[in-house]
Amino acid sequence: MRKLFYFFLMALIVAACANIGSPDGGPYDETPPRVIASTPGNQELNAQKKKIRIDFDEYIKIENASEKVIVSPLQKEMPNVRAIGKHVQIELFDSLRPNTTYTVDFSDAIVDNNEGNPMGNYTFSFSTGPTIDTMEVSGYVLNAADLEPIKGILVGLYLADGDSVVPDSVFRTRPFDRVSRTNGSGRFVVKGVASGRKYRAFALKDMDGDQVFSQKSELIASDTTLFHASCGPDIRLDTIWRDETHYDSIHPVRYIHFYPDDIILRAFLEDGQDRHLLKIQRDVPEKFTVFFTAPSDSLPIIQGTSFEGDGNFILEPSEKADTITYWITDTTLAYADTLSFLYTYQETDTLHQLVWKTDTLDVVPKESRAKQLKELAKKTEEWEKEQKKKRKRNPNLPPEENPNLIEFLKIDCKPTGSIAPNQIPILTFSEPIAPLDSSGVHVKIKVDSLWEDEPFEIQPVEGNPRQYRLLVDWEMAAHYQLLIDSAIVEGALGHTNSPLKQEIRVRKEEDFGALFVHVMLPDTNVIVQLINNSDKPVATEHVNADGRADFFYLKPGFYYMRCFIDSNHDGIWTTGDYDAGIAPEEMFYFPQAINVKAQWEVNQDWDARGIPAMKQKPAKITKQKPDKEKKIKQRNQGRDATMQRETNRRTGQ
Repeated sequence: MRKLFYFFLMALIVAACANIGSPDGGPYDETPPRVIASTPGNQELNAQKKKIRIDFDEYIKIENASEKVIVSPLQKEMPNVRAIGKHVQIELFDSLRPNTTYTVDFSDAIVDNNEGNPMGNYTFSFSTGPTIDTMEVSGYVLNAADLEPIKGILVGLYLADGDSVVPDSVFRTRPFDRVSRTNGSGRFVVKGVASGRKYRAFALKDMDGDQVFSQKSELIASDTTLFHASCGPDIRLDTIWRDETHYDSIHPVRYIHFYPDDIILRAFLEDGQDRHLLKIQRDVPEKFTVFFTAPSDSLPIIQGTSFEGDGNFILEPSEKADTITYWITDTTLAYADTLSFLYTYQETDTLHQLVWKTDTLDVVPKESRAKQLKELAKKTEEWEKEQKKKRKRNPNLPPEENPNLIEFLKIDCKPTGSIAPNQIPILTFSEPIAPLDSSGVHVKIKVDSLWEDEPFEIQPVEGNPRQYRLLVDWEMAAHYQLLIDSAIVEGALGHTNSPLKQEIRVRKEEDFGALFVHVMLPDTNVIVQLINNSDKPVATEHVNADGRADFFYLKPGFYYMRCFIDSNHDGIWTTGDYDAGIAPEEMFYFPQAINVKAQWEVNQDWDARGIPAMKQKPAKITKQKPDKEKKIKQRNQGRDATMQRETNRRTGQ
């Protein structure tokens, strides 16, 4: 009987457990951390303690403290900021300044330890004097060249001397009076600002940690205008969301609005960056490339130690001469195991001045001549085996020349295929060439079914010994051929070309659209650029006397647009010079893509200053994306829905 009763009781328990369902651990914590006490108190006056403790109602952690937490005024010795259980401890090592407001801006770094619920933007402040400064100013730091938001750059304020001036020299001599750091949108908020006092704003990417602008490698920005902080009541509309895609309601919220909130700082690097020899790369015996960290107006000098004189080199410098390729035309020199020489070049010294420096260099190719010959022998052996197999199958085959023993000069002509009538094809050779003999080059146009000679010119591309421009008065909807005879081009390494035949077709007029831009700027020295999805220019035009930039023969598609004021008339965007008081040339972006259709003419008015700079660049071509907003995960909504479905399943609903 006891056994029967025992088994009956166990069956009831199992059945009951099956009906109840497994417990889920209870609701998730969706309450953000809350400050319950601090020492000293928040906004306490006459505070003199350098150790600060902030207590919370639950266990917390600080995410990315080094990036998000900043103490103002800026500290010479890095403060110690850490989360310990339910409190945050801050230790300042610098001496406290008298009558100064201190702020510890945590941004959104504080979250609860278990669920990661964000506390929101939080700032702790105290004053060492009888009053505390509570004003705020805000704005954006953008890259002057392309209006990209700059994340993580310091933004600082200097208090005006006598409420009237902030000298330029202060940026090089002492740290900021108030400081903040930008987020992923380039936005900054400087807190603890005095009411009624005038300030000037700066930005600094501090590379050496001295808290002042001290070297050209530091990204900087400055605003020449003075401003004072103020505030007033305002209303914003807050959206209450039901879920990720549906909102429940919109509520007006009263708040204190601090001004100015639209400071724009355009950051730039000055010309004349520190120049150093970065590396030397020699993949093959016939050439090597030298990389520098910055441009120079003077080319380096080579003096051989394993060879006489300056050797037989052809130089191929980049546009700014920060990368230089040396082609070795003497095969005896090229195929030696090591190339040894004295290399004299310009380098920046400890005083940030360009001086001449000489290094002794031994340059060894990654792929030696012996390895090249070994690879050639291997390929030749494989080719001979294949030839024997062919001869065995067909003894009457004519003899073939080993292709591995012939290395032709390669010619690349771009663009290929269909082009616009205003495009200029570029011929690029695989090595520097002797002056091109145009008698062996032919351009033909198809007239009816016949090919007729077409006039053309070939011009070398300045500074590039491997490129030539092909200039032809292209006709719409015409079919052309570019023909280059065999062995009429000789390369610096002794190779000649194989024959080239390339088809070039010019599109029909109805394949293109046109864009006429009216730029509303008072300055006439404006250059407009159409850019692609990668923020690279695809077409450039100067604004004419009527304020228009006309773009013809555009392929259908979406284009983005920017323009800049070419103050020095050099045709390119120019950076600034802080000590000379020269600002970078002002750049503007059109805020949306422009759809150009075939056979359409688009007329576009553009008030370049009509939209604030931080709202100009379209999001689709902005590389620096905003920081992901921290939100309470609201996991209880999903939990409640899951539990309701389980209840409905059990009850059969």
